[in-house]
Amino acid sequence: MKAIFLVRTGDGKDAFEIRNTPVPVPGKGQVLVKVEAFGLNYADVMARRSLYKAAPPMPAVLGYDVAGTIHAIGEDTHGFKIGQRVAALTRFGGYAEFALTQAEAIIPLPDSMDMALATALATQASTAVYSSSFATRIYVGDRVLVHAAAGGVGTILVQLAKARGCAVFGAASSLKHDYLREIGVDFTIDSHSPDFWKELSSKLNGHKLDVVFDNIGGLSFKKGFKLLGPGGRMITYGAAAQNIGKRSNQLNNLRVGLGFGFHSPIGLIVKSQSMIGVNMLALADNKPVVLKEVMEEVSRLTKAGIIKPVLGKCFPAEKTGEAHDFLESRKSTGKIAISW
Repeated sequence: MKAIFLVRTGDGKDAFEIRNTPVPVPGKGQVLVKVEAFGLNYADVMARRSLYKAAPPMPAVLGYDVAGTIHAIGEDTHGFKIGQRVAALTRFGGYAEFALTQAEAIIPLPDSMDMALATALATQASTAVYSSSFATRIYVGDRVLVHAAAGGVGTILVQLAKARGCAVFGAASSLKHDYLREIGVDFTIDSHSPDFWKELSSKLNGHKLDVVFDNIGGLSFKKGFKLLGPGGRMITYGAAAQNIGKRSNQLNNLRVGLGFGFHSPIGLIVKSQSMIGVNMLALADNKPVVLKEVMEEVSRLTKAGIIKPVLGKCFPAEKTGEAHDFLESRKSTGKIAISW
């Protein structure tokens, strides 16, 4: 099969090569998917920039989400059939014509759903659903801040929050604010503005936030936490602030780490507040029963029309590097996918 290997760090245009490699064989509890499309996630960019420690050593096949048809089924794996249309969360290996996944990480797809669009259901929808319904729960009337609200995870978080009757504050560059309003954001904030936090405080009109969904990290986490009210929840699922393009370095990583601040559990107890980290790969590795429930909920919410993934752009496989650079430019909206 063909697979797209990360062979060097740096800019996307120089980082990948398409190579031939053996088709993997599904083991116990696994399914082999014939991939029609795979998705990009910002963690892929972090891996390419050597900022994601969990990434395999180069040459490596990245990729966390795929969509296609079931090609082979491993031992003691039930409830699936050859040729079935599915989306799936993968533990790397998604940038390939065939990819392995565990049975709990599969979402059945309707015949009408576009495969490139379906890639958003595996990693990004599962992250959004786990963050808002399992790690914590959002409630009617909650004031919710979503960072990177125009991205794949952010778009679905907005949809889920609006379905629950929340007031949504969405952060993105000003060029994406029309998109934010289209998906239901009540209050848009320019994420590039030096007055971001003052603008947010002004739009809160004396109130506090109930939930912050933060994939930026560093000072963003610290300042967002200060705006939480009693019972507030801080959900963090990334540290995009580590990546400042060609200037990414250990000094910046330290700056971001210190930016999170130091928090005493006493303060959390007094205000009944929570800090919750989300990593879907860790969940898949250690809590497959929970992952299965999350995927079932993603499927239910998609069928109900509450989750409506948005495909920002789909690139051909030979332009994977270009797709990476586009995602890293932060000019994209919705899901970025690659098709074979």
